[in-house]
Amino acid sequence: MTDDQITVRKLEPAEWRAAFPVMAALRTHLTAEEFLERVERQAYSGYQLVGAFADGRLLGVLGMRPVHTLARGPHLHVDDLVVADEERRADVGRLLMDHVEQDAQARGMGAVFLDARAEAVPFYKALGFNLHHAPSMRKLL
Repeated sequence: MTDDQITVRKLEPAEWRAAFPVMAALRTHLTAEEFLERVERQAYSGYQLVGAFADGRLLGVLGMRPVHTLARGPHLHVDDLVVADEERRADVGRLLMDHVEQDAQARGMGAVFLDARAEAVPFYKALGFNLHHAPSMRKLL
């Protein structure tokens, strides 16, 4: 499959349910209903799902949101990126991330941030991402 056979675009709300089977590989803790509820809630703050398609088939899904912070300024944050197992190594992830960079630039944002699982770090490094000095931390309550 070549880049010109893959279309990357924002998903419309009517398409969100169809994205769940792909996203479920990454977000295994969610049911389809929880996924839809969370996407709908997050959409109020600018969260968007983006899909990569070939021949009408969804190959990968990305979730992103605009963020403005004192520390980082305006940037896009990638919350979710997953490519169907059979489509890995077919540039689907790179095309989704290219879309993010173009979107950020169109919004006048100078950076893209994300949290990466250890096994995904080489992929992001190959795209020009660097490890950030501020590690993510959490405390469950």
